[in-house]
Amino acid sequence: MSGWTEVPLGRGLRVHHGFAFKGEFFSAEGKQIVLTPGNFVERGGFKPKNGTEKYYLGPVPEKFLLKQGDVVIAMTEQAQGLLGSSATIPDDDTYLHNQRIGLLEVTDPELFDIRFVYHLMNSPDVRRQIRATATGSKVRHTAPERIQSVTALVPTVTEQRAVAEVLDTLDGLIANNRRRVQVLERMARAIYREWFVKFRYPGHDSVPLLDSAIGLIPEEWSAGFLDDIVSISRASVDPATLDPSTPAVGLEHIPRQQLTLDEWGTAASQGSRKAVFEKGDVLLGKIRPYFHKVSVAPVDGICSTDALVLRPRTPHWGQAVFTASSIEFIAHATQTSNGTKMPRADWKVLGRWSVPVPPLSIAESFTDVARRHLTLTETLMFENRRLAVLRDLLLPKLVTGQIDVSALDFDRLLEDEVA
Repeated sequence: MSGWTEVPLGRGLRVHHGFAFKGEFFSAEGKQIVLTPGNFVERGGFKPKNGTEKYYLGPVPEKFLLKQGDVVIAMTEQAQGLLGSSATIPDDDTYLHNQRIGLLEVTDPELFDIRFVYHLMNSPDVRRQIRATATGSKVRHTAPERIQSVTALVPTVTEQRAVAEVLDTLDGLIANNRRRVQVLERMARAIYREWFVKFRYPGHDSVPLLDSAIGLIPEEWSAGFLDDIVSISRASVDPATLDPSTPAVGLEHIPRQQLTLDEWGTAASQGSRKAVFEKGDVLLGKIRPYFHKVSVAPVDGICSTDALVLRPRTPHWGQAVFTASSIEFIAHATQTSNGTKMPRADWKVLGRWSVPVPPLSIAESFTDVARRHLTLTETLMFENRRLAVLRDLLLPKLVTGQIDVSALDFDRLLEDEVA
């Protein structure tokens, strides 16, 4: 660890408060988005809010308009473990620097590299120090001066850049896989709409459209309900009776507007009785359905009873998956939900959602298409989980000098991890 020096972050770093944006100018649409703690991933990284952004239509001082590459830090623990998480702004002139967010500025470029600082802020030791000096009982807060008082061992700027390059490469691979997941899901959904909304499936040219209870549908198709192609699994279990490593999915794990489930916990941390699901089941968050939490289970496991476990009938699996996750179906679930503060979707209503039911041959053909696409997204998801484990193992050791970055055979390590 020759050349590493312990310094307070404030010696070469400043943390700037954001602006107190006025609620009267918030909007559901616009060009500029107010950054919130909800844009941070607990272990570090930027998270888009996928349709729940707060846009701002009022005047904005130019210094609070964030630039691509700016590094920011969550100064309010909106969710467990979020305090101190850092993120990198992905776009120019889109995100606004809110008062609950700190903007990191390197004031001594001979002491700190900003990319190293981004990873350093997500290291266990720095996060512990930030939590230790935070205030508040229900919601914990920190402040710029407290962050600047945190101490850390840092190497030369040259070595900092080498460490950041390794960790940025891993983050880049993970981000690229996420983009590929999004593309594959969009492609599959586009095919679904061609077949089941526009009725432009292979061989449709010679099939006339006939009137039905749900409008014009192809001959030999029938007008049905979602209940005809999906059943609800109501099996439940006491987590204490399971292997502690059994996958456990909470509503917080189900992503918004993404079919590929990429995060879950274990039965060891669960208390009350849970629903049981199987690989291939569809998990639909019934609390606040407008959050659009619908994902396909990539493993067997248990989940919160606040999620519906949909079990598509085998031939109709593909149609069921993309119907239950469609914008139109989620809008219906939202409009028919019960309650005000915590609206809940009701399957007795949702199961009567009208669907065109195709002949088995067409249903099975689309299921094959859907499975090919979603099997690829699942593969990318598991690769990302392995990459994230590798990154989380390397980060605390690289930013503290426990691993010498110059002696790290990164290419071989990466090859072994994703093989």
